[in-house]
Amino acid sequence: MTKTSERSLNIIFRYKIIFADNVIFVLMEQDYIKIIFGLKLKQIRTDKALSLFGLSKLSGLSKSYLNEIEKGKKYPKPDKIALLSEHLEVPYDEMVSLKLDKNLAPIGEILQSKILKEIPLDLFGIQESTMIDIISNAPSKVTAFISTIIEIAKNYNFSKESFYLASLRSFQEANNNYFDHLEEAVIAFSKTYQVDLTQPLHSKELEEILIEEYGYTINKTELESHTELENLRSVFVPKTKTLLLAKHIDDAQKTFIYAKEIAYNYLEMSDRLYTFSWIKFENFDQVLNNFYASYFAGALIIPRAQLVADLKSLFSKKSFKAKYFERIINNYNASPESIYQRLTNILPKDFNLKSLFFLRFSHQKNSLDFKLNKELHLSKQQSPHANETNEHYCRRWVSLKVLKDISNSNNAHEFDIQVSHYPNEEKTYLVLSSATPDPFIADNYRSISLGIQINNQFKRKVAFAQSKSISSNEVGVTCERCAIQNCEVRQVKPTAILSKLKDEKIAAVVNELQEKLSK
Repeated sequence: MTKTSERSLNIIFRYKIIFADNVIFVLMEQDYIKIIFGLKLKQIRTDKALSLFGLSKLSGLSKSYLNEIEKGKKYPKPDKIALLSEHLEVPYDEMVSLKLDKNLAPIGEILQSKILKEIPLDLFGIQESTMIDIISNAPSKVTAFISTIIEIAKNYNFSKESFYLASLRSFQEANNNYFDHLEEAVIAFSKTYQVDLTQPLHSKELEEILIEEYGYTINKTELESHTELENLRSVFVPKTKTLLLAKHIDDAQKTFIYAKEIAYNYLEMSDRLYTFSWIKFENFDQVLNNFYASYFAGALIIPRAQLVADLKSLFSKKSFKAKYFERIINNYNASPESIYQRLTNILPKDFNLKSLFFLRFSHQKNSLDFKLNKELHLSKQQSPHANETNEHYCRRWVSLKVLKDISNSNNAHEFDIQVSHYPNEEKTYLVLSSATPDPFIADNYRSISLGIQINNQFKRKVAFAQSKSISSNEVGVTCERCAIQNCEVRQVKPTAILSKLKDEKIAAVVNELQEKLSK
C-alpha cells in the first residue's frame, strides 16, 4: 500500500473529504463510505463470478466478515484491503476510491445528496440502516426507482417543502390523525394554569399566560406598517420574545395564535417557525413541531370531551338540520376550519369513523378557478385528491357550491351538506362544507369540507345516516375523468376517458389482425 493511499484513507475517516480524479467528495459520512466500499466489493466479486464462500477461500477472510463488509456494516483495515486487492486483481487505489462506475453512480449521488437524511424515516418506524440494506441488496434497481421519483418531483415542481408536507400527511394518516400525548398535554396544561375547558376560551386569558408565565411582549401595531407582510397573521421575534400580531384578525384567530405559542413553550419545542402562516421550512422538525403546536392549539380551544358530547347529540338526531351543526361551530371560539380539522382527530378515535377526507379550496369571485390547497385522507381510497394537474374539479361537489354561494352573497358563513356518490368507485360519502371570506384578500373565499364514508359503521353511529332531508348527487373527480352522462355543469369533455377508449379500440383491432393473419 502506498503512502498516498494511507493518507487518503486517513482523510476519509478524519475529515470526511477525499480528492480522487479531481472530484471533491465533501462531508461523506463514515457509514456511507462503508456502504460504497461494500457495494464496490460486491460488484467486483460478482463480476468475477465469485460467491462469498469462494472469496473467503481465496482471501482467507471469513465469509461472515466479508458479508458484513458488503452490507456496509464494516470497513476493513488497510492490510485487509490490500489482501482483497491482491486476490481480486484490482488496484488498491481503485478499491478505496469513492468514484463509482455507471451502475453504482446513482447510489453515490443519493448518498452524497443526503436524501436519506431528509426523509423522516423514524416517524414511520424505519431505521436508516434498514433502508440502506434494501438499497445495498439491489442497488441498480432501487437507485433507478429513487432517481425516477426524484425526476418526477422535479418535473412537477415538487419542492422540499412539498416533500415535508407530504411526509407529514402520511404520518397523520398512519396515526388516524390522533395523538394521545398531545391530548394529555392539553389536560395537564389546563390543570396547571387553571384553564376551564368546559367554557369557551378567549384570547385575553391566553395572552395573560404568555405575558406572565413566558415573558412575552405582544405588539399589535408593528405589522400594520409593513405592507409586504399583509398576508401574515403573526411574526415571533425570539430574541426579545416579541409576538407581532396583524391588527385585523378576529378573536378566534388571535386565540389560536396564542394557543400555538403556548404549545411551543409548554411542550418545549425550540426548533420552530416564526411566522403564521409559514413562509418556508428549514427542516422536517420545524414542519412536525408546527403541526404539534397547531394540534395542541386545536385541542385546547376545542376540548375533546365537549366535542364528543356535541357530536353524540348531533348523531342522535333522526334527521339532519343545518342549524344543529352550525350550533356546534358556534359553541367554540374557533374558525370553521379549526372545527373541521378537530373533527378529523375525534371522529376516528371516539366514533371509529376512519374513512375520512378533509379538503380546503380557495376561490376568487367571478373566477372559474377552484384551487385545492390542503387535503388529508385518513384512508387512501377516497377521492378527491389534489393530483389532477390543470384539470377541472367536479362542479357537483358541495365544496365548490358553497364557494359560489358565498361569492354571490354578503354572508360571513355559508354551510351545506350533501351525500356524494362516486359511481366509478362505488363509494358514498356524507360531505359537510363551510365557506368563509378570506380575511386577507378582498373578493376571495375559502371552503373547508369533511367527507365521511357512509358504510355500516357510519349507519350504526349516525341516526340520520339515511335521512332523505339530505340532498344526494352523483359526482366525479375531474371533468376530464368523469363518465357521468349529460352533466349539466361539465366544464370540458371527458378527454382522459375518450383517450382511453380510443386506445382500447386500437388495441382491439390490432388483436383482431393478429388472430386473422396468424391462421
